[in-house]
Amino acid sequence: MQKQFINYLKERCSTNSSFVDEIANALDLGYDAAYRRATLKTNLTLEEGVKLAKHFKVSLNKLYEVGSQNTILVERSPIISNEEKLEAYFSQSIDNLLPLTKLNSASIIYSAKDIPLFYTLKDSFITRYKIYVWLKLTNKEMTKNKVSFDKFIKTIPNSLLEKAYELGRTYNYINITEFWNDNTINGTIQQIIYFYESQLLSKDLALKICDDLEEIVHHVEQQTIHQSIINSKNNATYNLYKSDLLTMSNIIMVKTNFKKVFFTPYTVLEYLKIEHQETCNIMEDFFERQMINSKLLVHSGEKDRTLFFNRMHQKINTLRERIAIEKKSSFL
Repeated sequence: MQKQFINYLKERCSTNSSFVDEIANALDLGYDAAYRRATLKTNLTLEEGVKLAKHFKVSLNKLYEVGSQNTILVERSPIISNEEKLEAYFSQSIDNLLPLTKLNSASIIYSAKDIPLFYTLKDSFITRYKIYVWLKLTNKEMTKNKVSFDKFIKTIPNSLLEKAYELGRTYNYINITEFWNDNTINGTIQQIIYFYESQLLSKDLALKICDDLEEIVHHVEQQTIHQSIINSKNNATYNLYKSDLLTMSNIIMVKTNFKKVFFTPYTVLEYLKIEHQETCNIMEDFFERQMINSKLLVHSGEKDRTLFFNRMHQKINTLRERIAIEKKSSFL
């Protein structure tokens, strides 16, 4: 393992200094100690391996690439447990996305089990409601208490809302391809039903959230027709595929001419970040095959596209009727 890792580092060594000198500098060792490690006479410690990986800008997955390729390293996102950490999550997401907005080659592929996050991040009731739901699911105190959305909406920090809006705007500058199906909208509808029937969401605000949800569907429909991101200042493209064969997963893949990375969720908002390029290539190939088995709605004909979006509008109208008559009945 060490031999393969050392050989890989030699290939990345600066031409302005010897490899042993680079090792000595990175590990703060004398020349003799560095030489013994470079010639495999002394084993590297785990800490030294990490330091060398950082110094040579090598993915730590290289430390595992011996024999079987079935073991890779992933990066876990910070845990979200309160409003401050949710705001930090938004800030980190903005920092991760900003470099992509400057690359024409950057694109995002989104397997939308639920309505993608960025559609719900603007000055609207549904944004505030999503924040309420996320915190009810991740914050122990909010999970236990019975605070209603009607009370919670008055206490949301402005800084949290502003970060949410900023993150939503950042997505306007990146080319996006999405996979939806007839169930993509169901998660949000079920959240509205749950808290309304739990008497934690008033009829008035529930109906306003329905209005915002319908606006999101209309927004996506217009982007689908024009194949472009609405409000984009750099002509970012948009493509929507209707996938009937597979259940969506909320996996997001980010691609540039230089690198690929994808994010797979494991709780409500927390995700695992995978940068291992061979694994990313497998995921990209999977998405490409999914495109073949799905309908690109801009090309599938006005009838198919209209029927797809009308089904979502019908679900929202059925939800409105259910809320208006305050009758608990089967919906989905």
